[in-house]
Amino acid sequence: MIRSELLHELHKDNPELRAEEIEQVVDIFFDEIAQRLAEGGRVELRGFGAFSTREREARSGRNPRTGETVDVPAKRVPYFKAGKEIRERLND
Repeated sequence: MIRSELLHELHKDNPELRAEEIEQVVDIFFDEIAQRLAEGGRVELRGFGAFSTREREARSGRNPRTGETVDVPAKRVPYFKAGKEIRERLND
């Protein structure tokens, strides 16, 4: 599902809301998750899963085009762990 499909589905379920209002809610939802992760926090949605970040250590990589060794700096990456209910729905 892409963002426009999500907006369309939400509008079908909530016809009393204008499209702009639904888009604003979706924007706020994703912005809040991104902001919390940027602050080093965690977002848990019961029954769905938890978003957090993980640390990746610095390492040596390889440029696939030239084969040259390249230093890759340490960084934080987003991580998602599915909740119990969603895992059960996937494996029914």
